[in-house]
Amino acid sequence: MSEFLDILRFSFSVTGPIFVILGLGIVLMRAGMITDAFIESGTRLVFNVALPALLFISIGKTRIGVATNPALIAFGMVATLGVYALLEWYAARKVFPESDRGVVVQGGFRSNMGIIGLAYCVNAYGEAGLLASSLYLGLVTILFNILSVITLSRSLHQRQGAWRIVKGIATNPLIIAIGLALPVSWFDIKLPALLLQSGQYFADLTLPLALLCTGASLNFRTLRVEMGNTLVAAGCKLVAVPLLFTLAGALLGFRGIDLGVLLLMSSAPTAAASYVMVRAMGGNATLAANIVALTTLGSLFTTSLGIMALKSLGMM
Repeated sequence: MSEFLDILRFSFSVTGPIFVILGLGIVLMRAGMITDAFIESGTRLVFNVALPALLFISIGKTRIGVATNPALIAFGMVATLGVYALLEWYAARKVFPESDRGVVVQGGFRSNMGIIGLAYCVNAYGEAGLLASSLYLGLVTILFNILSVITLSRSLHQRQGAWRIVKGIATNPLIIAIGLALPVSWFDIKLPALLLQSGQYFADLTLPLALLCTGASLNFRTLRVEMGNTLVAAGCKLVAVPLLFTLAGALLGFRGIDLGVLLLMSSAPTAAASYVMVRAMGGNATLAANIVALTTLGSLFTTSLGIMALKSLGMM
């Protein structure tokens, strides 16, 4: 019982501040201190500047070749593609209206690895967790963003051709930032201190601003209307995806820190960036915000249970 309470306290220490900022966004919106114009400007700033800065700096500081197990990264990418394909198949048959399919699919597979997932790994394994998860985070994030652009483009712009989807992927600020960071990491390029410090200021802006805008966008009066699709995405993100990743990883022989990284990264809640992307692309931002909020709350419990299960089996 004490072990479970320790894990619960650890999980809440990571996710608790996020709940506070989401709640603050709700309060400030109702008090009139945050407006729709602020949300619009804030989300664009996060999507185009702050979040790319966060990804560039975090990946640029990681040494490729020293950090992680290539088999772990390969598994993460293949498993992500498999989950994405299953969600697309399900959404095409069960999710309505059609314009919400991309929001549900993205909410079901896209983890908040860069903030909560990474924090889980560092708290569980320290520096070893950071090294094991950083390159995994960078490369799987590229895939997350590519798949997110594809699914949202398909559901929001049904007649959009393949070239426009490719162009949307190539011009996505998040993908550009990761693409620029990989050679910096690979060749161990030392960036000027001025650039690093300036970029870090923007990177530090990402989480509070994204979550303030997410909280301010929550509309509890429409939650019951959106609840069906919200629960579908949340159930996939919190239960189905971590189970698939962890069970498949265990069957393939991953153990210890590698299996722990798979569990912690896949059980992280839906990324706040998913809301930013949906709003920027003109999708159902309320549904996206509800998925982020519900999975962030639920991850506190499901992640703790997953850790307890693996530890009790001696696999983590």
